[in-house]
Amino acid sequence: MSKVYFASARIKKWKYADSMPGKLENLLREINLLRYFEKDEWVAVKTHLGSEGAHRIVRPVFLRKVIDALKGAGAKPFITDTVRIKGLDYLEVANHNGINHLSVGSPVVLADGLYGNDNIMVKAGEILGEIAVSSLIHDVPAMVVCSHVKGHIQAGYGGAIKNVAMGGVSSSHRHCGWKCGRGAMHTIGEGKLMWDAEKCELCLQCVEICPLEAIKFEGEIFGYSENGCWRCGRCTRVCPGVALTLPGDDERFMKALAEAAKAVLGTFRPNKIIYINFLTEIQPECDCMPSADVPVIQDQGILISDDIVAVEQATIDILLKAKPLPQSAMDGLKIEDAADILFHLSQKPYKLQIEEAERLGLGSKDYELIEI
Repeated sequence: MSKVYFASARIKKWKYADSMPGKLENLLREINLLRYFEKDEWVAVKTHLGSEGAHRIVRPVFLRKVIDALKGAGAKPFITDTVRIKGLDYLEVANHNGINHLSVGSPVVLADGLYGNDNIMVKAGEILGEIAVSSLIHDVPAMVVCSHVKGHIQAGYGGAIKNVAMGGVSSSHRHCGWKCGRGAMHTIGEGKLMWDAEKCELCLQCVEICPLEAIKFEGEIFGYSENGCWRCGRCTRVCPGVALTLPGDDERFMKALAEAAKAVLGTFRPNKIIYINFLTEIQPECDCMPSADVPVIQDQGILISDDIVAVEQATIDILLKAKPLPQSAMDGLKIEDAADILFHLSQKPYKLQIEEAERLGLGSKDYELIEI
C-alpha cells in the first residue's frame, strides 16, 4: 500500500511551522528526498506556468520551497513546462506570474524548446500508438511533479496525471504535427473544427484566445488553419453561442491521458519521481485559459507521494468531502452539501483517468494517508 502524506490548509497555531510553506517543508522532510535523488543529479520540477490572466497556479513560494529542499539534498533542480503558447511569450507569462530565476531560486526552462517541437517519439499504447514526449523530460534523470488541482473542461479534473500527460507531451511534432502531440489526446480522427454560422455571434473571442493565431474571419466567414491548429479546444470553450465544436469521446480521452502519462513516466528509472498535489485555489478551469475564476472549493491542503495513482485517488477522496463555495461557478447548481463538485461542473467521467492509470500499472488506488 502506497503512502500519501497530507498537510491540511487549516491553520491552528499562529506560527511559521503551521503555515502552508512550513507544512510543505515538513512534507518534503517526511518523504526523504535522499531516497529518490542523488548528489548533483538534475531534477526537473514540472509545473504549469499559467497564462496571462490565469494566476491561480502553484504559487512561487511553494515552488521555492521545493527547489530549496532539492538543493538541500544535493540535487540540481530547475522549473520546467512544455510550450503552451509561443515559447518566448510563455516565459514572459511565467515571469509575470512570479516564476523566474530570482523568485524560485533556479532556472526556468521550456521542456520542448522555444518552438514546442523539440521532442522524442515514445510508444504510448493502443489508443495513441506513439506520442511526442518533450526531449528535456525524456532525458532528465529525475522529476518532481507539482500540480495545481482544479477542474477542466475536457478532463473534468486536472491533477498529476493530466500535468504529466499533457504537460510532458509537446503540442506538435516537427514532422507529424498535432497528430503526434497533445492533439492526439484531444480529438478523434482528424478532429476538424466545426463552425455553425447560424449560431455564431461574431464576437471574435475565438480569434483572441487562439494561442497560434490560427483562426481568422473574412467578413463574416470563419476560417482556420487545419495544419497549424493544436486542437486545444480553447475556442470552443469561450464561444458563447456554441458555434464551434470539436469531436470528442470522453472515455477515450481519459484513457488517452493515462496512456500518455505512462509514456512520459516510462522514460524514468524506478523511484526517480515524486508527486505533489496542491489542493489550493481550486477553480473550475485549466490554468491555460486567459482568466481564472474564483475557487469552487475551499483550500484543502497539500499531498505528496511517490505513487501517481495513490496521490490522485487521495486528492479525489478529499475533494468529494468538500462543500461548494458560494458566489462561485457552483451557484445555481443546487448543491448544498458535500458532493462530486468537479463532476457537477463538467459532467465528465474524470475518475476513468485514475482507473486506467492503475490498470496500466502506474500505481495503486489503495493508499495509507499520513497527516503531517
